[in-house]
Amino acid sequence: MNINEIPTELLGQGSKIRLERCGTEHDLYWKAALEVIEVINDNNQKGEDTLMIVPYGPLGPYSRLVYLINKYRISLRRCCFINMDEYLTEDLNYIDYNDPLSFRGGMDRIFYNLIDDELNLLPENRIFPIPGEENAVLETIERYQKLDMVWGGVGINGHFAFNEPPEPGEEVSNEEFINRKTRVLKISRETRTINAFMNCSGDIDGIPANCITVGMKEIFMADRIRMCMPRGWNAGALRKILHGPATAAVPCSLFQNHKDAVLFAADDALASTVPEIRIYNK
Repeated sequence: MNINEIPTELLGQGSKIRLERCGTEHDLYWKAALEVIEVINDNNQKGEDTLMIVPYGPLGPYSRLVYLINKYRISLRRCCFINMDEYLTEDLNYIDYNDPLSFRGGMDRIFYNLIDDELNLLPENRIFPIPGEENAVLETIERYQKLDMVWGGVGINGHFAFNEPPEPGEEVSNEEFINRKTRVLKISRETRTINAFMNCSGDIDGIPANCITVGMKEIFMADRIRMCMPRGWNAGALRKILHGPATAAVPCSLFQNHKDAVLFAADDALASTVPEIRIYNK
């Protein structure tokens, strides 16, 4: 059976990636936030540090995390968060912190600045990959001797962080792709297009062409990988990730080879991908 023809109720059956059906987009954000809290709480109770690779998107889990942390007095003092990625300028420096698209500025605005001081991560434990210092991410994981969890959104082309699939004519084996470390790269046109739709009123030129991203090598070191697919445009990649071959052409499909990979999906992301012309103004 073509994967596009798999009935919605059968999605996830037989897949090496566990599908967690979440209902609405908002339910997904709560489930993701609660699992983050679960990992932190477990480590706090054991007197251990927590190391996570975290996204700037989806944003929804962060408001829920702020609420849970402040209400239930969950300490992040022993946490270290490595952000997945950041946009870069044409000369491969960070975009300005105050740019509305900046992930560094955004994390402060929606998360760090809203947590009570006595509970918050130490500033030195709020890490972003830095151009020219790409090895620092792997060195941090090696220093902690573990990586508890990676979570984040999945791109329209199945990417995770900004680990874009190979471009046409680029020959990369799955093994080579999985071993790609933190690096600077060009963002694919597909990613810039969907990001422009979401964040820039469709202005593709408004989305930076360059980025730095944590690599698949570091991501595969995590004990848990949690993918978030909250929207209808996720449906095509979702089916490939769960039921297609494990291939660098759909980067998240490679998590079929990870020991604990879960895909959180809202109902909209489980929709049929059989082509049809949809009439929105009947």
